[in-house]
Amino acid sequence: MRLSKILKLDWCQRLAKTSVLAVLLATLSLGLSGAWWDGNDQPARESRLPVGNAITDGKALLRYALPIENQQARDMQASLEDIATQLRGKRWSSISRDVTRAAVILSDRTDKLLADIPDEKKPKAEALIAELNDGIASIREAVEAKDKDKVWTERGKLLNEVGELEELMVKEFPFEVPADYSNLPQLKGRATVEMTSDKGNLTIVVDGYSAPVTAGNFVDLVQRGFYDGLEFIRAEDSYVLQIGDPPGPEEGFIDPATGQYRAIPLEVLVRGDTEPIYGITLEDAGRYRDQPVLPFSAYGAVAMARPGTDPDGGSSQFFFFLFEPELTPAGLNLLDGRYAVFGYVVDGKETLEKLKEGDVIESAKVVNGAENLVKPQVAYNN
Repeated sequence: MRLSKILKLDWCQRLAKTSVLAVLLATLSLGLSGAWWDGNDQPARESRLPVGNAITDGKALLRYALPIENQQARDMQASLEDIATQLRGKRWSSISRDVTRAAVILSDRTDKLLADIPDEKKPKAEALIAELNDGIASIREAVEAKDKDKVWTERGKLLNEVGELEELMVKEFPFEVPADYSNLPQLKGRATVEMTSDKGNLTIVVDGYSAPVTAGNFVDLVQRGFYDGLEFIRAEDSYVLQIGDPPGPEEGFIDPATGQYRAIPLEVLVRGDTEPIYGITLEDAGRYRDQPVLPFSAYGAVAMARPGTDPDGGSSQFFFFLFEPELTPAGLNLLDGRYAVFGYVVDGKETLEKLKEGDVIESAKVVNGAENLVKPQVAYNN
């Protein structure tokens, strides 16, 4: 049975339980949202989302997932992220306060922003801070003119620069991947993948900080040209768009070096944990209230497909999550912790809306971060 069919059956079974679980999930929603602090003076790990509504922007989720501990950068990011909420209500005074908070951090706490930047990266960080100051001036003008479109555009530019600054703060990979998976490719950082299709292009940021084995497998297959010319095998509105089934009888990747099926373990990093959980769903682990660092709360989440009963049965098939708030409320869906998200579509979401079963990925290539891919260290066990 194809992975696509198994995944569909698993979803249908889960969906049948949705009405029964709705009340329970609503009750647990505070626990699911996750707290920023764990009661100590220092954050357990900064890849934890702030308290509040679930975040539905993949770029924001990727920023919060970075393993850094610079509170000034996080405060500046939070202020700029908040502009989106205030802009929807046209609360211009609140937007002005958000901009002012970010400006104060840039002007008065520059030394603290730079404290976590390695010396060799400080010139680039200083240049980014200069660009951020210019951007603050631009967004102030837009706020004063109450130009909603320009505020939105300038906010996006500022947050992209904040994300670049935060990435410079990551000094080393934050944990050791278990030796059991040394026979698999690993992504020790992030990579950007561009896909071209017959309906348009997609840009995906793959996060090895949160899912190094899953992300490493994907990037390795992209570099091998595995996805070039493959058809989407499943498309369901407001649910999933799935691809990765190779021609022939196999349902996953057969490594030509070993002749074996490459099986990828379920890999989920939970907010507050220092390393991912492997080989078990959060439900089976009894961690019902916990939520992944990379959740299914953003349209265009990219996740590993697998047989419904085998958490370690994934290989090459993956799916894009076509998030629909009315069907799968952010933070209350039934996929978090059962399937592994390893990245998000950051550009080309309009293409996702057009793609259907039978459409083709013409090519996929790694355009940034290829140097973060670590090849397998040992051979497959026989």
